Amino acid sequence: MRLSAGLAGTALLSNTTPVTGAFVAEANPDPFQQRDLPESIRKLRKMTEGIVPISLDERRARIEKARRLMRENKIDAIYVEPGSSMFYYTGMRWGTSERMFAVVIPARGEIAWVCPKFEEERARELIAIGNDIRTWEEDESPYQRVSEIFRDRGLRTGRVGIEERVRFFLFDGIRKAAPGLQFVNATPVTAGGRMFKSAAELALMQRANDITIVAYRATIENAREGMTQDEFAGNCAAAFRALGVQGGIFCSFGKYTAFPHGSSTPQKLKEGDVVLMDGGCGVDGYQSDITRTFVFGKPTERQRDIWNLERKSQDAGFAAAKVGAPCEAVDAAARKVLTEAGFGPNYKVPGLPHRTGHGIGLDGHEWTNFVRGNKTPIQPGMCFSDEPTIVIYGEFGIRLEDCLYITPEGPKFFTNQSPSIEEPFG
Repeated sequence: MRLSAGLAGTALLSNTTPVTGAFVAEANPDPFQQRDLPESIRKLRKMTEGIVPISLDERRARIEKARRLMRENKIDAIYVEPGSSMFYYTGMRWGTSERMFAVVIPARGEIAWVCPKFEEERARELIAIGNDIRTWEEDESPYQRVSEIFRDRGLRTGRVGIEERVRFFLFDGIRKAAPGLQFVNATPVTAGGRMFKSAAELALMQRANDITIVAYRATIENAREGMTQDEFAGNCAAAFRALGVQGGIFCSFGKYTAFPHGSSTPQKLKEGDVVLMDGGCGVDGYQSDITRTFVFGKPTERQRDIWNLERKSQDAGFAAAKVGAPCEAVDAAARKVLTEAGFGPNYKVPGLPHRTGHGIGLDGHEWTNFVRGNKTPIQPGMCFSDEPTIVIYGEFGIRLEDCLYITPEGPKFFTNQSPSIEEPFG
């Protein structure tokens, strides 16, 4: 075994129903039959016992907060189609197609749903909040149903917020059906809620992070000479499934670790390669996002020095994530460490070519970001990745990524940081 014995570790919890909602879709199906999986992966047990989903009471409280934010931003209603925001407010999971399925949340009055008529019975089985369901037949206009909801809530004029993921053809149809209304961005409402995590949300994110670390340990433990990227990533996907969730990674070997999001070039693992793995899983929809970088074999002095510099940059970003500080201060602190070491400046490579971190929650990337120019004050309940990357094209790249959440006292990581290039886990 080429890494320390401390990497060995499995979770032995009782089986429960799998939790879905992976941050990273499996790039490739698991290429192995179950009997061909490494023993340490076959022995993993589900880590989903005791998970507490978000309650309906919490979702109703989110809707009330949305109403308050609407009033503060002079928005009279918001329109949301299936996706993370619909799930956030209502618990509803529904696929998207050319047929409109949507929820309207007004600042005043009952929420209302728009649903194809032939899907009504299925929708009624799934809808947990709200009784007003407006249906439309195949030869009717769903846009008129939305317009009728606005009219019935007293909105013949006013401002309607469109959630940012709504597809253009839906927005275009609605504005034509309700020409007296002004349509604006709903992000002050949706981000104003989703950006700040409750204790229940943080608990789900903590479990997702805990599961991810166990899956990564089992994956790294089974690294071997000549292994392809697909085999490495396939082992990780299998580990996530054994632990009771859907999840996955992308991985890179050697000089291709300098590509921040991987390379399409097929790679095989060899002695002395830097290995970068980045991904995570979802628990009741809430995501993890973790990157670990290590060396297969004995690291060179150069690899060790760059890895230590990356860790120093990550530490500087974490220290700057103080309550009340602007989000851009974190990026500035992490980047300053690298600039003083001769990398960059700015986004130039060799150096850090992207922001230092992104928000995370129901989406792997959501509001807001640790990036230059973002003056948003850091506040309790926010969650971010802390992931400065050192890119040296033609040689290798190093990224250490851990996600943090903001408490009234300051930042706290969901995970233990990598203590050294030889030991990816704390």
